[in-house]
Amino acid sequence: MTINVLITIFIGLSGGLAVGSGFVAFLTVLGIIPRLTQLTKTVDLIQAYEWAIVAGAITGGWVSLRDSKLYLSELFLVPIGLINGIFIGMLAAALTEVLNVFPILAKRIGIADKIVILLMAIVFGKVAGSLFHWLYFIDQ
Repeated sequence: MTINVLITIFIGLSGGLAVGSGFVAFLTVLGIIPRLTQLTKTVDLIQAYEWAIVAGAITGGWVSLRDSKLYLSELFLVPIGLINGIFIGMLAAALTEVLNVFPILAKRIGIADKIVILLMAIVFGKVAGSLFHWLYFIDQ
């Protein structure tokens, strides 16, 4: 029994360390915090931004481990979903911009002059997949 608890603790800490390291590396590669301080002209508050991200990550981790339920109106959930979708989309766009994924992909497959069509195909595919997921699996 004790060995099972120790193994569970070890796996949990290892997974948390891996995810946390990946999150920090992701933020570092994108340069989100320095860029945010440049745009808002608040370089002197860089530690506040860093602590806000740490507090948000800890709070998000804690909430995900709990069985939390928010009893909110459906009208209130629509803007929250839209804001979450915009955040994820912008983060994905920033990552692809940093890594230059689309220009390299377009050159490799020989459609460098049609990169806008490639981007629109990805956007419409993402929208169609999200709509299919929400419309099909929402009742099941």
